[in-house]
Amino acid sequence: MNALSQAGAAVDISRLSKTYKTREEDDVVALGNIDVRFEPGSFVAVVGPSGCGKSTLLSLLAGLTGATTGTIAIDGETISKPHPKIGVVFQSDLLLYWRTVIENILLPIEIKRLDVAKYRSRAEELLVQVGLEGFGNKYPSELSGGMRQRVAICRALIQEPGLMLMDEPFGALDALTREQMIMDLQAMWLRLGNTVLFITHGIDEAVFLADRVLVMSPRPGRVDLDLKIDIPRPRQWGRTHEDKAYQGYVRQIRDIFEAKGVLVAH
Repeated sequence: MNALSQAGAAVDISRLSKTYKTREEDDVVALGNIDVRFEPGSFVAVVGPSGCGKSTLLSLLAGLTGATTGTIAIDGETISKPHPKIGVVFQSDLLLYWRTVIENILLPIEIKRLDVAKYRSRAEELLVQVGLEGFGNKYPSELSGGMRQRVAICRALIQEPGLMLMDEPFGALDALTREQMIMDLQAMWLRLGNTVLFITHGIDEAVFLADRVLVMSPRPGRVDLDLKIDIPRPRQWGRTHEDKAYQGYVRQIRDIFEAKGVLVAH
């Protein structure tokens, strides 16, 4: 670990549910009765079919929407709005095109009216860590998709969040860039030691990255399987995919989706 790291946050989710009202006054139950705890410094992946409530769960954890029932606590503190210990990375990088890379990274610092000058060197260090040294004065239009997503990760990390929420952050990237970003994320997490919740449709991505995979049921979303991933780190892309334990975890998750008709076995 280095000066940028801090202990990961503990997350306690208790009897959490979320129901949406439609214009027709129908109730749509997105999440139903989630009970789970994330240990400090753990990497947890959530995988499930479209519409199962994965992104709803992330929005609740981020404090962007309120729960219908239940509670979420970060390090013992119940949350109901965005929390300073939480950083969020979405599938789209959401960079402001008129701001430079370094200005985009420092945006949360400006919003919180903190001392921007004090955080500038930290932002430069983050750029070095993600392989973007010297790109601080570039604009988003001058970067590739993978580079922009690295900047988005730096923007989330600038506040040293104990909990990083990632909503399909590599879904829009090509296969080779996605593979490299997965490896980079693993290296960064091993270095920083924060808690990560990683939302994905990709079973392979979830098993490769996580200590633990939560498999969600079709709506209303519930945890069908809480699977501990016992594969040594650091994990190497080619070697890990050939590992029998890795293949067994992937098969176990696929079997659940096939049984529910989410995947069709051939």
